[in-house]
Amino acid sequence: MAFSPRRLFSSAPFLAVFLFLVWPSSLIGQDTPAEVDGTAVAVVYELYDMVTFPAGTTPDWDDFRGLFLPGAVVVLRSSRTASSVFDLEGFIGDWLRFIEGSNIEETGFTERIIRTHETVFGDIAHVWVLYEAEIPGWGRPPQQGVDSFQLVRRPDGWRIASITNEIPTPERPIPDLLGEGG
Repeated sequence: MAFSPRRLFSSAPFLAVFLFLVWPSSLIGQDTPAEVDGTAVAVVYELYDMVTFPAGTTPDWDDFRGLFLPGAVVVLRSSRTASSVFDLEGFIGDWLRFIEGSNIEETGFTERIIRTHETVFGDIAHVWVLYEAEIPGWGRPPQQGVDSFQLVRRPDGWRIASITNEIPTPERPIPDLLGEGG
């Protein structure tokens, strides 16, 4: 029998019960991250706190994993014309290569939120972030970036479904919603 969207939607009560019983069970066994105030933006702040670390330490990657849904995707700007797409483990591996290749464990790393813009609709949220990142002691000014987070509220709190990163340039300025008046 061929797949029929009409048949799927006509059995909406069954689908709703199935999703309620089965989908959340995929999160059983994951650590619940501490949420300061239970909002999606609190999870985003927690992520930035986790990737900011002093010299001699590195992030707690198990706690970091707890902020994400299974199957989460991270898209990072890797050059002026290209982006890299990672699953969560690939993203962590990229971070580990960055830490090792740049001796960041010796200097630490700082990434701080300048401004956010949050939109919540039911159990989904979109959080825009303007941030600054720098490696202490390198003598370079902080680099600004924009991250777009999509989050989903689960029974145990908000989880990140995806992150997409962009670097502002003169041709691609910071979005108005993250500007000083936004």
